[in-house]
Amino acid sequence: MQIQAPGALQAFVTPAIHIVDESAADVHARESLLDEAFGAARFEKTAQRLRDSRLPAPGLALAAKDGDALVGTLRMWSIEAGGVPALLLGPLAVAKSCRSRGVGRRLMAEALFRAFVAGHKAILLVGDAPYYEPFGFTRRHTVDLSLPGPVDEGRFLGLEIEKGALTEAKGLVKATGALDLLAHRSAPEYRYAA
Repeated sequence: MQIQAPGALQAFVTPAIHIVDESAADVHARESLLDEAFGAARFEKTAQRLRDSRLPAPGLALAAKDGDALVGTLRMWSIEAGGVPALLLGPLAVAKSCRSRGVGRRLMAEALFRAFVAGHKAILLVGDAPYYEPFGFTRRHTVDLSLPGPVDEGRFLGLEIEKGALTEAKGLVKATGALDLLAHRSAPEYRYAA
C-alpha cells in the first residue's frame, strides 16, 4: 500500500531510490542516461577502449532506481593495471532530475563495498578528482601506469582497497574481463563473416 502525502507536502516527499543489480531490462534506459550525461563523445574516450566488447565485472553493474525508473548507473570492469589485477570504474551517471540528491555517492558506496566483499584489491578510473578523492582515489596510484590512448593525467586516479595493491603496478592498463559475445559478434570484422 502506498501512502500519499496530502496537498502541499507531496512536493517534498520522494520515493526511495534503491541501488540494485542492473538487469537486461535496463539497457535502453541506461544508454539514454549515458547519452544525456556524456553525449556521443563517450564512445571516443580512451577508457571506453577497455570496455569495448567486454562484460562488466560480475556483481558490479549497478542501477539506481526511483520506483521502476532508472536514475543512475555505475559499472566496473576487470582489467590488468601494469601486471596487477584491478577494476576500472565507470561510467557513473545520474539523471539530471536526481543530481545533488546523493545518488552518485550511494552508487559509489555500494560499488566500493561490493568490490571489497568480492576480494578486489584496487580500482582505477578516469574522472573528476574533486568528486572521487573523498572516496580515496588519488593520482599517486597511477603515475607509473598508462592507458591505451590519450587521457588527462590529472583525471587518471586509483584506489587501493588493500594497502600496497598498486605498488608494483607499472605499464599499460589492459582489459581482462569476459567478452560480451553478442557485442563481439556485431563488431565490423565479424559482421560479414560466413
